[in-house]
Amino acid sequence: MILFDQKTPVDELNDYLKNRINFLKKNEVLIDKEIPGEGNMNIVIRLITNQRSFILKQSRSFVVKYPKLSAPLNRINVEYNFYSQVGVNSFFPKVLKFDTKNYILFLEDLGTCEDLTSIYQSTIIPKDFIDKLIMGLNYIHQQKISKVYPENKLLRKLNHQHIFILPFIENDFPLDHVQKGLKELAKPFKTNKILFKKISEAGKIYMEKGDTLLHGDYYPGSWIQLDKRLCIIDPEFSFLGPKEFDLGVMAAHIILTTGQRSFFDLVIKNYQGKINVNMTKIYCGIEIIRRLIGLAQLPIKRTLKQKKNLLNLANNLILQ
Repeated sequence: MILFDQKTPVDELNDYLKNRINFLKKNEVLIDKEIPGEGNMNIVIRLITNQRSFILKQSRSFVVKYPKLSAPLNRINVEYNFYSQVGVNSFFPKVLKFDTKNYILFLEDLGTCEDLTSIYQSTIIPKDFIDKLIMGLNYIHQQKISKVYPENKLLRKLNHQHIFILPFIENDFPLDHVQKGLKELAKPFKTNKILFKKISEAGKIYMEKGDTLLHGDYYPGSWIQLDKRLCIIDPEFSFLGPKEFDLGVMAAHIILTTGQRSFFDLVIKNYQGKINVNMTKIYCGIEIIRRLIGLAQLPIKRTLKQKKNLLNLANNLILQ
């Protein structure tokens, strides 16, 4: 397996593109490379030739941002399978080539844009943007799976730990380093046996095989706004499962931004598929709690009082 990273010389990359995988066009030469953004899971490089630019994305047997955390190497295969399933559509970057031997996916370059984790700095999300998010999810969930789809069990097990277990038990994660007083605020949600039972049940359903194509990580880090176009990226957590999971996660991040429970009802109203609303509430509540007191922290700038209100809201969604 050939390994690339941001330090790989341009000449070495050019040789690989031209002579090993025959990817470059006639008279095309690689002239530069850039880091397109902060990649968490994978090596991501923007490659610039004298004719175009494109993205090289390569997986490793660990999480690139946290090298001590192992992750399945074949997650890039899952991403390729997802893009192949949804086909050419404005919601997704185009796949240019897939090197299965070296776990490298080549994608359309979406330009100098960033994911939408910056929305947490505001309390407003325009309704037309929420409509686009729901449209994107509708499109994904309506796909008819024409072949065997990867179960993605290893990555789901990793995600299961971080979503359904670690945020709700005592651990060494320094919550007070995130925000003073957060550790004390989190205590009731780490000792509530009734709450944990509900969460464990939802976690079991998450791990079961379903029949709906899921993105698996449908939150602002996977959304890019290009003028009026919403682009959905990073589907390496994709699997066939409960549509309520994707829907609940999306609703959770809209609520984390706005602080408004009413947006859950808006999401449910505008979603086209048939769903279990109570199950969607549970997944929504779990995602809110785990993003506030779990290990997968996001740049959510809120006061302790605001976070307490969000945690109580989430608790009510789960226990209903």
